[in-house]
Amino acid sequence: MHLLSSLRHPLALVFAMQGAPGNGAPPAAPLPEPSAATVAVMAAGCFSCHGPDGRSTTVIPSLAGQSEQRLLQRLQAFKSGTAPDATIMTRLIKGYDEAQIQALARWFAQVK
Repeated sequence: MHLLSSLRHPLALVFAMQGAPGNGAPPAAPLPEPSAATVAVMAAGCFSCHGPDGRSTTVIPSLAGQSEQRLLQRLQAFKSGTAPDATIMTRLIKGYDEAQIQALARWFAQVK
């Protein structure tokens, strides 16, 4: 599978944010809410599966235009491992902190 060159950097950022497994140390303090530019880069990492701007043309659900609350609930369920339909999202979302998850939910909810 060949990735579009425009997706390589956002995907590399997503995987880099996941970090290494915990070492028993207490978790670091949460980061402040990411900037709009950072959220746009994070969202671009979702486009390879969920379509351009989160508008899917496949069986993978669209993210664009869903309610912020619905997106937030789904992302939090993936992160906690309670989503009944576990997908790769369960692994991908672990690299995001709560502020980033909220920012992504807000970003996709605003896409019309």
